[in-house]
Amino acid sequence: MDKQRKTALGSLELSASPNFLMGCAVWAFKDWVGSFYPAKSQATNFLRLYGERLWTVEGNTTFYSVPAPEMVQRWVNNTPDGFQFCPKLPRAVTHEGALMARLPEALSFLDLMKGLGDRLGPIMVQLPPSYSPASIADLAEFLTVLTKESVSISVEVRHLDWFKNELSAQLNALLMRLGVGRVLLDTRSMYDWEHEGDADPQLSSNRRKPRVPLLPVITSDYAIVRYISHPKLLRNHDYLASWVAQVDQWLKQGKRIYFFVHCPREEESPAIAQYFQSQLEAANVPVPPLPWNQLAKPPDQLSLF
Repeated sequence: MDKQRKTALGSLELSASPNFLMGCAVWAFKDWVGSFYPAKSQATNFLRLYGERLWTVEGNTTFYSVPAPEMVQRWVNNTPDGFQFCPKLPRAVTHEGALMARLPEALSFLDLMKGLGDRLGPIMVQLPPSYSPASIADLAEFLTVLTKESVSISVEVRHLDWFKNELSAQLNALLMRLGVGRVLLDTRSMYDWEHEGDADPQLSSNRRKPRVPLLPVITSDYAIVRYISHPKLLRNHDYLASWVAQVDQWLKQGKRIYFFVHCPREEESPAIAQYFQSQLEAANVPVPPLPWNQLAKPPDQLSLF
C-alpha cells in the first residue's frame, strides 16, 4: 500500500474501509488530467491515481457494459486496501421490464462482482422511472433471491409514486426486512435555482437526473448518497451544509456512508467533493482524512476555499 494511503487510514485496520467513504461517479475522465490527476497522466493509470485520492467509486461503467473477469481483477490490482467499488446492475437487467425475468443475468453479474473480494461495496439496483409500485411483488421476489448471495444490495427508485407516504413506507419496510439499502438521490441543486433565473445545468446532458423528492432514510446498516452538484460551488453550500449534519447523525448511529458527488460538468466533481470534506472536518464530524489531501502537493488550481 502506498505511503499516503497508510497515512489516510491512520489508526484504522489497513484492510478495512472507514465508515465514511467519499467518491465520484467515474474514474476514467480525461479532463481531470492536469487538475485532479497530474499533468500528462495516461488513461491506463487513471484508476490507480483515482484510488490514491478517493475512497470509493460508483460502478457506472457496469450499467452500460459488463466487464470480463480479467478486467475485474485489474480493478483489484490497481486499487489500494480499503477501496470500495459500488457497481450497478446492468441496464439489461433493470431496464427491460420485470426483474425476475432477468434473474439469471443478475445472479451471473453478482458472481462476477464477487471477484472484487474486499473491494466490493454495495451493488446498486437502479430502477427506471417506468418501474412503479405496481411491481413491488416482482421487486420483493427479486431482492429476496439476491440477498441470499452474500453481497450488499441497494435500490434506487425513480417512479414518483414510490415517494408517496404509504407507498414509500411499504418500500422502506421491504428493504428493512431484507437488509437492503435505499439509494438517496439528491438533485435539488439542479432544479431549485431555476426561480433565480438559472437554467438547469443538465440541459446539454443526455443523462439527466430525475427531479425526485429527497427522503433521507436508512433501511440497512449503510447509506448511499448520490449528490448531484451544481457546477457553481456556491450553489451547493446550503445543500452540503445539511448533509454535514445528516452525515454526523448517521455516523453517531454507527452507520457506514458512501457519498458520491456527481456534476453535469464532471470536471467540477473532485473540487466539490474536496469542499464537502473541508466542511465535514470544520464541523468536527468524525470522517477519515481524504487521501487526496494527504498527497504531497495537491493541485493549486483546485484550492477553492
